[in-house]
Amino acid sequence: FIQMLRNAKKRDVLQLLRTVPEEMLPFVVEAAVAAQSIASLEALSDFLDFSKKPSSLLEKFLYAAAFSPRPSGQLLRLVLDKLDGKQLAPEVQETGILAMGSLVGKLCHQKLCGLQEVEHGVETILRGLRDAEEESEVVIYLLALGNAALPKTIPTLLDHAEEGPTMVAIAAITALRRFPAQHISSKVKQAMRRIFHVKRKSYEKTCRLAAAEILLDKEPLPMDVINILLAANELETEMATFLLLKVQSSLYAHHHYSARKIMKDIRGDPRINNYNFFSKAGISSSFSGPLTVTQDLLSTFGLDLLFLEGGFLRKSVSDFSLLSHGQRLHAAQVTIEAQGMDSMLGENVLEGEEEPELMAGMSAIFFDVQLRPIIFFQGYTDLMAKVLLSSGEPTSVVKGNLLLMDHHQVIPLQPGFQVAIKLQGALGLDISADMDVSIWEQELKTSINARGSLAIDFQAELDTPFLQATLRSQTEVETSVQFDTMLRFSSSPVLMCLQLREEQAPYR
Repeated sequence: FIQMLRNAKKRDVLQLLRTVPEEMLPFVVEAAVAAQSIASLEALSDFLDFSKKPSSLLEKFLYAAAFSPRPSGQLLRLVLDKLDGKQLAPEVQETGILAMGSLVGKLCHQKLCGLQEVEHGVETILRGLRDAEEESEVVIYLLALGNAALPKTIPTLLDHAEEGPTMVAIAAITALRRFPAQHISSKVKQAMRRIFHVKRKSYEKTCRLAAAEILLDKEPLPMDVINILLAANELETEMATFLLLKVQSSLYAHHHYSARKIMKDIRGDPRINNYNFFSKAGISSSFSGPLTVTQDLLSTFGLDLLFLEGGFLRKSVSDFSLLSHGQRLHAAQVTIEAQGMDSMLGENVLEGEEEPELMAGMSAIFFDVQLRPIIFFQGYTDLMAKVLLSSGEPTSVVKGNLLLMDHHQVIPLQPGFQVAIKLQGALGLDISADMDVSIWEQELKTSINARGSLAIDFQAELDTPFLQATLRSQTEVETSVQFDTMLRFSSSPVLMCLQLREEQAPYR
């Protein structure tokens, strides 16, 4: 369908968009974005009216743009034009800002940072960040900077990480974690140390943990690892347990000399290397392990669970990553957070620590693109309304069809012939999440359901005056993963059930 659209005229694409049945329209919009021909983008520009169209279709268009493997300056210009100065639904505005960040980052990765559209995109995000008044707005602009991952924005992110309120600080640190290790300079690490060791002001525990994770993930220094471990000894049980396990999983995940050296230094320090230090009795956990290991690829699954002292789940992070030749791709990372539950359960907030608002929500990263965060409830009134009026329907995180690979290459052969190679890969994705809180039964259930189908089309063509040959291969795979957690905190110890279900994956 994409190949057909690439050869179509503008009027034909526009006619198709206007006459296709409504249930097929999202698919056609996604394909027109993926085609990225001048005709298809001009047709989309004429067809999409951001003041009238249903927001779900506009979000489809923006996410298709954000996931584009090799976007053009024209695609970014189309997104900028559609967002510029218009009164939009909040979800469309937020998705658009995040898509803008993704497009800017991918164009810069293609060495196209000097394009006028890219400069306009960066300035739009930075201006929006400066003008934002609501905390939720600031968070979206910071996450967009994380999608772009431009080194020149690091000072801005550091400023918000150290000076901002809890939600803003966490968003800024989350954005910094998206940068490759070579951009995490000594200045960045110094700021993360100040946050973790609470040198400048008081920081909420998840903010401190996020700072510690940067120090542990990005070429860790022995001094930082030892200082984090020693600080963990002074923390409350759950946070200490989580940090100890995080250090262990981080060190085992780093297959290089520095990890071995750090382990040797830790073993030689009697303050740390003793039974009392490692016998923390919390239920929080951090785990990371390989799913697939080949000569060229390492795929890993990681699961972090941070609990409150009373046994309530504060944060869960499930992560699927691909590592190949020094490059890391976040295939999927889903974070579910519940904050402000401490006071509801009668727990005391630590002295000097900011008491966060009652809230539960989710954020996700797929194929290195941060999606719009989803709020399950915000504030006690909203929680009670959701508990009483719950529809039982899961919340859709992302649903659609994405072009992930788009490669065309001509290879000259020794006799003077040429082979044309085309490779395309598309992903159909449907991810939903649900969080169910029962105040009366004192239960918390979370569920993440991910279904996907991947199709890869490969073609090699040799065309000479006396010989024509074509080699073609098509690959399809479908899979479904469901991750459920259930917590019952009516008694002590807290009862917890984790379940990861994977359906049989047909591979053709």
